[in-house]
Amino acid sequence: EAGLLPGALMRNAGLNFVSRAVPLTVENAQTTFTSRYDTGEAIALPVAHHDGNYSADPETLDRLEGEGRIAFRYAAPVNGSARGIAGIVNAAGNVLGMMPHPERAIEPAHGATDGRRLFEGLLEAVA
Repeated sequence: EAGLLPGALMRNAGLNFVSRAVPLTVENAQTTFTSRYDTGEAIALPVAHHDGNYSADPETLDRLEGEGRIAFRYAAPVNGSARGIAGIVNAAGNVLGMMPHPERAIEPAHGATDGRRLFEGLLEAVA
């Protein structure tokens, strides 16, 4: 909507609200947001959305893949997102768009801590 990232978020496949922890794969650990993860690492983050189905035309998807701009991918189908994409970065690497909620997985009391490293990477970048 703001034009910061290509594509759009559409209504989930099946038209249902999805709220649960889902497995993700870190696709690119070379961004500010993913620098504390390893490429290929399996993590789990909560999702809670009705409009989380990422959609883009095939050329845009190919460009994102080719430029290494896919940050996270769902390990199993969740909402119908094109190519299982859960998060992308812009060409400069300073904007991340993702549907999972890393802020809900930063403390053991939350039940998981896999989201914490995303914020640690951000803090490291601005410190």
